[in-house]
Amino acid sequence: MNLTNLSELHNIQHIVNIPSIFNNGILSHNQAKKLKIKSKDISDVEPQDKRSRVVVPGGRRLHDYANLYINGRNKMMYKVTCKYSHSELCVLCVNPSVLDLRGVVIADCNASSDYVRFYPSPEGLSHIDFDLVFARSWKHPDNIIEEWRHGAIICAEVLVPDKIDSGFIEKIYVSSKESLRTVQKLAPDIPVDINSDIFFL
Repeated sequence: MNLTNLSELHNIQHIVNIPSIFNNGILSHNQAKKLKIKSKDISDVEPQDKRSRVVVPGGRRLHDYANLYINGRNKMMYKVTCKYSHSELCVLCVNPSVLDLRGVVIADCNASSDYVRFYPSPEGLSHIDFDLVFARSWKHPDNIIEEWRHGAIICAEVLVPDKIDSGFIEKIYVSSKESLRTVQKLAPDIPVDINSDIFFL
């Protein structure tokens, strides 16, 4: 995979977090704690506990990075839509130019996976399997091992140290007209599009 394949990166959020994000940026887990930012955390406790123990090559912990997905229509999104109504969620579309920021790391699958490999950005994109990351499904009914592997790969991540400035956010995806109206009020200067597919609708 290379930059010509990539028009945007994705960050999955609860809609109530939008004002904070446009004030403070997309923050790493630790940066949000440091600044005492109150937000709606849509992640599960167990995966976050595992992520807290991961050290990225170079010595920083995974929780020191703001994370983006290469494809937001992934296993994480599916889990989130089982926990929250799709009308509560949004996807922030981030300009791929963040890949050129200092210290950015590319994870070839879910960054807390036991099999993840980390690469410097942007050259690390060459290790991303476009077809697997943008597959319509990670399910492999006849091969559970392959399903686990693909489920991690489809969640490939871009890790940005500390924070992503809100100026990199170019668009917001929502699932419905109801969500569209809500987000337009919260972020009146950013284009908002209905993209039901990314929410598995």
